[in-house]
Amino acid sequence: MTMPFSLNREDLLLSDFWSLALETIDSCLTKHLEQLKAPDGTLLEALGNLHLNSSPDESAVTPGAIPGETLVPGTCRWKCVCYGIGNFATCVIARYQLTFLLLFLEKCRIPRRHCWVYDPLFSQLEIGVLNSLGLTVLNENEEGKRSVDGEPTIFYMPHCGTALYNNLLWSNWSLDALSQMLLIGNSFRGLEERLLGRILQKNYTYIAKILKGLEELELPETSQYTDVFNDTSIHWFPVQKLQQLPTDTWAFQEEPDYQDCEDLEIIRRNKTRDH
Repeated sequence: MTMPFSLNREDLLLSDFWSLALETIDSCLTKHLEQLKAPDGTLLEALGNLHLNSSPDESAVTPGAIPGETLVPGTCRWKCVCYGIGNFATCVIARYQLTFLLLFLEKCRIPRRHCWVYDPLFSQLEIGVLNSLGLTVLNENEEGKRSVDGEPTIFYMPHCGTALYNNLLWSNWSLDALSQMLLIGNSFRGLEERLLGRILQKNYTYIAKILKGLEELELPETSQYTDVFNDTSIHWFPVQKLQQLPTDTWAFQEEPDYQDCEDLEIIRRNKTRDH
């Protein structure tokens, strides 16, 4: 798997998509860092250490070390969780999405061991590759129901089923938790446009409720990666917007069950894929 990843990495790094995507990422992460209210001095150091528009200093990497493993002093300690990239051993789209994740971790100085990945479709070969890359592979299908537990967390979920995003919101359904979270995945604006209002309200309640409490920036669409990153946005949840939501927004906290939902598009725990 080394050679394909190397080729994908070079393709991405040299593409217009990557340079444009970095501008979008930089804008969102800067706002998110400001919201996290880092101690005096730490914020400027963290922003300086992102180096999003520069190439990594290869001379600073110890020979044989895993790129992205060194945590730069002062960097905001984000965690990263990745769901649903699929079978990257056989799918070119999934391989580019994984390559993007690795570059993203490197640019943001997030150690790979601080990134948890899962897809119920992963083969044993793919799990072995992910472990060798230094990523942390989850052992069970969480169905996206993971809390940030008070720690700034970036969720990378390209082209996942709508229920997975809804589950993630439910698991972090509070002003404090959502303000700690940044999500890279399917455009919520796109979901609002594609789904009937009653379907969105009934089946994906938490997405429907949060639409006025988020900011969204689309990743650039280029012809080279149309099928890889189309309809993908970075979402974050400004405290000011969350505070403006109706007070009863937070009262409803029922766990989603999707009993009457058709075309769920996610694999349930211990169940076969729902279509």
